[in-house]
Order: sequence, then C-alpha cells, then structure tokens
Amino acid sequence: MLRRSFVVAIDGPAGSGKGTIGKALAKHFGWKFLDTGLLYRAVAQKIISFQGSWCEDEAIRVAMNLSESELDHPDLRTPEVSKLASKVAAIQEVREALLDWQRDFVFDCDGAVLDGRDIASVVVPDAEVKLFLTASPEKRAERRHRELVAQGKTVELNHVLDELILRDQRDITRLSSPLVKTKDAIKIDTTTKSIQESLAVAINMVEKRLKGS
Repeated sequence: MLRRSFVVAIDGPAGSGKGTIGKALAKHFGWKFLDTGLLYRAVAQKIISFQGSWCEDEAIRVAMNLSESELDHPDLRTPEVSKLASKVAAIQEVREALLDWQRDFVFDCDGAVLDGRDIASVVVPDAEVKLFLTASPEKRAERRHRELVAQGKTVELNHVLDELILRDQRDITRLSSPLVKTKDAIKIDTTTKSIQESLAVAINMVEKRLKGS
C-alpha cells in the first residue's frame, strides 16, 4: 500500500519566492520538491513549439500526454511561455489532467514540498504545513526582471510589472482552482525579507509540525 508522505504546500503569486523557498526547504529536510507551475509551463511550451494557433482542446491533449522529461525544457521560463501558461492553467480540463500527477508525487517518500497556486486548496488540502508567500507587485516584478536579465533576455522592468499584474488577475479570478490563501495557511510576506529570513520562518513552521506542536 502506498504511503502518503509529510507534505508542505506552498502557494502564492508569481515572484513571491515560493520556488526558491520551496527548493531550499526540501533540501534542508532531504525531501522531494515539485514546482507544479512547470507542468503548465511545459504544456504552454509544447503548444508554442507547434508554431500555430492553439485551442483549448489542443491544450487538454498536450496535458494528458505530458512526459516528465518535458519539465526540463530550457525555455520554460521565457516571457512567451509564462504568458501562455497562465492562460492554459485557467482551463479546468487541463488542471484535471495534471492533478493526479501532482497528487502521486507525495507518496512513498519521507517528505514532499510542492509549490503552486492551488496546492493547499485543491492538490493536497490535508497537507501538514500550508504556507502562503506573497510580496508587493513591484518587488516581485524586480525579482522576475532580474531572472530574465540573467538568462540574457532583453525586457523592460515596467513590461514585466504589467505582465505580472495581468497574470495575478487571471490567477485570482479564474473559475478553476483560483489562487487563494486557505484559512489555515501561514502567510509570509517576503517583500522586505531576505531568502534566509523567509526560509527560517518556513523551517520553524515545519519543525513545529514535525514535533506535533
């Protein structure tokens, strides 16, 4: 019988630091980590590779046949992929097609950290620890802009901010699994916190739960 692991669910908007904190948290405890946003990015990237117009049926088909190797594609974090990934993620049938993948990830391991936008509300609602990371739009845009520049991309900071705000709107208002902070999630505002400070808060929450307090 498969054993469900200790799960940390991390939700939050783009650029809030959930991926960075999630990876570091998983490494600290020696657990597995899954950036669930990569699933939607991989679907978007594959659609873009077709070099034509797309439709919801095509997105659903790609999601149903997505392979793990496609999560390693080097172009998953380009602005073009990010923009389409937000649209793809709003399709209920796409989310349903990828839901089992995400839920299977938390079995037969000591622990698992998943980050996304509906981890605590939909994917693993009974997660032992639920964190909601956030930051001001300006700070999040600054972080994302820095990432893109490091990748050799030429893009204006104001453009990144505009795209981020638009994506926030899509994520919050979509009918299928919108971005939401669950009542039992601990909010961490990373606007003025360093990675180390935010990670320390997350580690403390996990350690308390592991000790049963």
